Amino acid sequence: MSLPLEGLSAVVTGAGRGLGRAEALELARLGAAVVVNDFGQPGRDGSGEASAGPAEEVAAEIRAAGGKALSHTGDVADFRQAGELIRLAIAEFGKLDVLVNNAGILRDRMVFSMTEEEWDSVIRVHLKGHFNTTHFASAHWRERSKAAGGAVYGRIVNTSSEAFLAGSAGQPNYAAAKGGIVGLTTSTALALAKYGVTANAICPRARTRMTEDVFAGLERPEGGLDPLAPEHVAPLVGYLASPAAARVNGQLLVVHGGMVAVVERPRVAAKFDSKQDTFTYDELDALLGAHYAQQPAGETFAAAEVLGLKRA
Repeated sequence: MSLPLEGLSAVVTGAGRGLGRAEALELARLGAAVVVNDFGQPGRDGSGEASAGPAEEVAAEIRAAGGKALSHTGDVADFRQAGELIRLAIAEFGKLDVLVNNAGILRDRMVFSMTEEEWDSVIRVHLKGHFNTTHFASAHWRERSKAAGGAVYGRIVNTSSEAFLAGSAGQPNYAAAKGGIVGLTTSTALALAKYGVTANAICPRARTRMTEDVFAGLERPEGGLDPLAPEHVAPLVGYLASPAAARVNGQLLVVHGGMVAVVERPRVAAKFDSKQDTFTYDELDALLGAHYAQQPAGETFAAAEVLGLKRA
């Protein structure tokens, strides 16, 4: 019996620890050959010396289990190095089939205290890093499609966050980057569908180095799998990377602790038409004032209430 991803190759960024590690191991378990990418800096804020250790340790773990894997320690936020990563997968395995973008850092601070460097660094790693690898992977699939004269196999799984969905007061840079990733995903999904490629985004909730303070007050269970373990997220990534998910495209899914929620695109909650050629201040005040006076105080987005999500 063949495995779902047998014969396919994958790149997973930020795969030396946490979510990326769990995702790389899951893709390998399902049969994919994996390039494990991680810049290897010890600080979750992107500080410290880069190291080949984390990426190579995960690649070695995959090989020890009988799978195919190699490591790459480049910085995906660097356009050239991201291109080298994609070309490495193609050169080693003959083609690239799956791209999982997971690499990221945190530089948390309130918006009125955040420095320009703290803003730029998070946008660079998360949003630009997602774009860089997507650019080179999509060019590869487009070229293959033209050569084949039809659709090819391609899957992109991007990593957004509930910080984008429900807000996160101390993470304006992170929330903005994660919102941008959703926009990048939906645009990519539309652009690449004709080539046979899908692009989806997940909002994972997991206990990792990135979220250690967020979930500090939630104790780990004495027995059984931690509800916040990254292993709860990895199976969804494996599914989205598989042939079974061919009809799933341009979607945003929240996943954690044995739960998956499909998030709808924004819908119009209310609509008002002016009785004149254009609105007046008084008319807008009367219409919108009455509308928002009926809304619960403190909720910015309905998604937070619908999904039962408050912060992650």
